Amino acid sequence: MRVAGLLVRHEGRVLVSLVLWAARRTHGTRGGTAFGYARGQGAMMAGLAFVCVVETVAMSVLLRDFPAAHAVLLFLDGYGVVVVVGLHASSVVRPHVLDPDRGILRIRRYVHVDLCVPLERIASVRRELRMTHQRADGELDVEVGSQTTITLELTEPVTHVSFLGRRRRVRVVRFHADDADGLVRALGPARV
Repeated sequence: MRVAGLLVRHEGRVLVSLVLWAARRTHGTRGGTAFGYARGQGAMMAGLAFVCVVETVAMSVLLRDFPAAHAVLLFLDGYGVVVVVGLHASSVVRPHVLDPDRGILRIRRYVHVDLCVPLERIASVRRELRMTHQRADGELDVEVGSQTTITLELTEPVTHVSFLGRRRRVRVVRFHADDADGLVRALGPARV
């Protein structure tokens, strides 16, 4: 039952992201500086949405003689297209946020990852392009298009809560930002 609740909450956040995207608003950026990460995946998400639309049309033609199955699959395929577009929208409206006044760097990806890192816990920050990632204890890789561009090393671990609620303590966080150099530069004076 708990997992069902988490899935419903996830879908609600995706749909809210669509509304925010249409209204050209962002989520949780008030008082901070937003750093996007969606640019690198836009073409891939558009391609995935296109494939979903083609599959919807193909299934509609194949199932035209079976009205019940046609209606069910048309709904599911249509909802699949909405979810794909909603995931891209969520990556646009939920950027990373650097908020020196509150003393946090908020690292996000879609509606799945929302990690708040206190600025005083950042031991070092560097621009580091990585295309491959090995899962390791105490490390979190927030990849976009299978790459990360910034590496944070922390003085103390922070707790990352996964999509299904599993908790992990992490000391190294790697993530992607479209303007990685700008974010690394902005983190310098913000950490002092």
